[in-house]
Amino acid sequence: MHTFWRILVRTVFWSYERGTWQYDIAVVAIVLFVLLTPRNWFHDQPQMGVPEAAGKVALVSDDGKLRTYRVDAQALAPPARTPELANDLHAAMQKAVPAFRGRGFEILRIEAVRDANGTVIAYDVQVKP
Repeated sequence: MHTFWRILVRTVFWSYERGTWQYDIAVVAIVLFVLLTPRNWFHDQPQMGVPEAAGKVALVSDDGKLRTYRVDAQALAPPARTPELANDLHAAMQKAVPAFRGRGFEILRIEAVRDANGTVIAYDVQVKP
């Protein structure tokens, strides 16, 4: 029984020298685990498309016809041009606002909200549902 525990401890703490048969078996076991483990055991899939914007879109005002939302700038990739910004804002709002899912809406105005240093921290987006 003492021999079994000694083998187990040496295997767990990886104390076998390279080139020994115990070391080779441990390496083969690791490689088999990596190659044969089902994909669905791990849920760290890469994010596709626009980043998740839940909690980063807030309704600022609603006068019945027009609504203004504040979209956190961190919810968007850095825009290169205004048309891309409008498309990214449209996609982020469609994901974050349940009323816009599966329905069309028009963005009328985009205004950048800046902090004291002049860095854009959010966008005020006026939409027409």
